[in-house]
Amino acid sequence: MRSSFIFRRALVSLVASLVLTPAGAQSPAPLKLALIEGLSGPFGNTGEAVVRNIAWAVERVNARGGVKTAQGTRPMVLERYDSKGQSEEALSALKSAIDDGAQVVLQGNSSANAAALIDAINKHNEREPTQRVLFLNYSAVDPALTNEKCSFWHFRFDAHADMRMTALMTVLREDQKIKSVYLIGQDYSFGQAVLREAKRQLAEQRPDVKVVGDELHPMGRVKDFLPYATKIKASGAQAVITGNWGNDLTLLVKSARDVGYEGKFYTFYGNALGAPAALGDAGVDRVIAVADWLPNVPGKASEAFYQSFRQRFSKPSEDYVHVRMQLMVEALAQAVEKAGSTEPMALALALEKARVSMAGQTGFMRAEDHQFQQPLVVGVMQRQGSPGVPFDVEGSGYGFKVVRQIKAEQARLPSKCQMARPGF
Repeated sequence: MRSSFIFRRALVSLVASLVLTPAGAQSPAPLKLALIEGLSGPFGNTGEAVVRNIAWAVERVNARGGVKTAQGTRPMVLERYDSKGQSEEALSALKSAIDDGAQVVLQGNSSANAAALIDAINKHNEREPTQRVLFLNYSAVDPALTNEKCSFWHFRFDAHADMRMTALMTVLREDQKIKSVYLIGQDYSFGQAVLREAKRQLAEQRPDVKVVGDELHPMGRVKDFLPYATKIKASGAQAVITGNWGNDLTLLVKSARDVGYEGKFYTFYGNALGAPAALGDAGVDRVIAVADWLPNVPGKASEAFYQSFRQRFSKPSEDYVHVRMQLMVEALAQAVEKAGSTEPMALALALEKARVSMAGQTGFMRAEDHQFQQPLVVGVMQRQGSPGVPFDVEGSGYGFKVVRQIKAEQARLPSKCQMARPGF
């Protein structure tokens, strides 16, 4: 099922421009953004969280009047396409989006889907140079996507898995009490990459730590994680490292609590979408999460940013905001205005030079591989109101205290990308 919406502010802007346009003249068409995401199925809640983030970013651009091009100012329009979390559905949605006139495709939840889209877009853009599209990726973090599989038409705005693992390891390597870990992840490209990098970095930085479990499970199909949690507890692991996200993470940590597991969780996404509430007090001091930003990052700009999001989306269940998604839309708007056009080739060249700031965070696109470079933070779960934790997440009463801030220059990793640049 596919639905689309034009934000009210965009409509006001568009109507105003029509009123001021001389009779017979046509107002420039809106810039269509096609969001291809799993909006139903086991990870539907993560897809809807993405919609809220990008909707908010688009609203702000349109509140400024839209984006300025040589043909005039154009509002952005966000159109939703439900991939149901499946690559085949994502490819079908891509075809529909192109047929509907989209020039920019957005996707992130699932590196497998992202890889399929990159391949399809590469082929389409070569075959149909007058209908090219760009792919902006906000959370598909398999490192290969900006390394071996890098593409001129693909831009990633999240730190990839190796970058996130490096940030997590800055905390784990100093925790000398940990002598054994259990590795568990979703059985697809991203989950495999997380466990592979965890083993590599542990061997390099903490050779004294023993890996007592190394397990992959079906993605989005496990309803009962008690058998996995039981094995984790029985292994004697003092910590779990996981890249699990969505319900696969929430159900895992809930089962760990139910079996009485008392070790730590080093996570990529343990800071929201039900995980803190599922753990409760059992997660205090024991759940560590890495992110591009957390609500309790110190600073007035960060606090104002978070409070403005909570004013826009006031329900506790809607409390999952990402600075990187806001920076992505701002980078797109900046690129359109620098290029003076929404033509994908010109837009890609401008995006390669994007540098944007928000909430006290500044990020920039690296042209050689189209991997966005930005600060990262690591936080530990605490009760709201404790020092450094003015904000909780999802009304749970628990938030994340920032224990490590990593500058973009420190988070940067070398790339293996050998990018084919069309026409160059």
